[in-house]
Formats: sequence, structure tokens, C-alpha cells
Amino acid sequence: MFSGAQISLYPMTDDFVGVILGALGALDPYRDKLRIETDDISTLLVGPPEVLFPAMRDLFVAAAASGKHCVLSAAISRGCPGEPDDPICRSDAVGGPVGPLSLRKDAAIAAVREADVTGQPVAVQFSLYVMGTGDHMDEIYGCIDFLKQSGVFDRSKHFCSRLRGDAGAVFSTLNEAFCRFGPGAGHVTLDVTVSANSPTAI
Repeated sequence: MFSGAQISLYPMTDDFVGVILGALGALDPYRDKLRIETDDISTLLVGPPEVLFPAMRDLFVAAAASGKHCVLSAAISRGCPGEPDDPICRSDAVGGPVGPLSLRKDAAIAAVREADVTGQPVAVQFSLYVMGTGDHMDEIYGCIDFLKQSGVFDRSKHFCSRLRGDAGAVFSTLNEAFCRFGPGAGHVTLDVTVSANSPTAI
């Protein structure tokens, strides 16, 4: 299965280059487990979810440590039928048979409770898209129910859900939404926007 994320980091400061370059070192521990391709619009991270989400978390936390308003935009996908399988994406988190929805929600909640604490508060809005299954709304409603019990749920918005809390718990919640909901070997995507240090935070 192919899994990866197209990400763009936007520090809201004149020294945006310095903030981005300073944050890139946070990816160093993950470089041997990810394929990374960068162009003038975005950076592609290809690898298993258990590496993708911590890598995105650490990159964003490093940028947000500047104290500047930072935003991360990410399109995250697994199981896209248009992408070839890649051995670097091999994972025990996805691809297997899907168990009962109630058990998956319980497992997701337990995983978020064990998340690392970073000390960096973030706000997130994201949408889950479950492709090609007749029961996709059951999966989405199951995910929403999980979010409401995750400890980081803020509120529902048009077309998306809003999360708020420590970056560790929030990125863990995104990881669980990505891996636990939708068919194990099917096409699932997240559309994610993460913000920290906003001068207009509410």
C-alpha cells in the first residue's frame, strides 16, 4: 500500500526562510524511514503512518517554537489506486482486516491517551474522506464519535472538525482517524490545516 502526505509549511514572518530551514532538522530522525521530495510548492513525505504523523508533528512543533504564527497544510492519503505500492510504506497500522467499529473507536481513544506531550498548543481543522465504500458515512460518523471522546475535540464546522490541544495528542488523533476508519486496504484521505501562535486564536 502507498501512504504519504503532501505538506506545506507557512510561517507568518519576514524570516519565513529561517523558520522553515531551522525546523527541517526535526525530520532528521525520520529520514531513513521516509522518502522525501521537495519542490517550490510542497514537500512529499512517503512512508508508513506511524512515521508520517510523528514527523509532521515534530516539524511543526519545531517551526512553532519560533513563536511566530505558523500554519501547516497537508493532504494525507493511503491506498490510492493511482499510486504504486512502495515497500517503504509497509505498516502494521493499516492494510489488514477491519474489526468492529466500536473496538476501533476504543483503541483510538486509548492510543491518544498515551500520546507524547510536546508542550506546544495547536489548533487543527480537518476532514476525513473514505473512498469507494458504500458504508463510508458509518465510518465518518464513527470517527466523529471518536473525536468527541478524544480529549482534543473543539467543535464541528462546515465540512470539517476542529481540534485543539497539545500537538502530541492532536497529531495522535489525526493518526488514529487516518488508520482506524475506512477500509483497511482502501483509499482514505485527510485534508488538514494546523495552526499555532495565531494572533487571532479563539
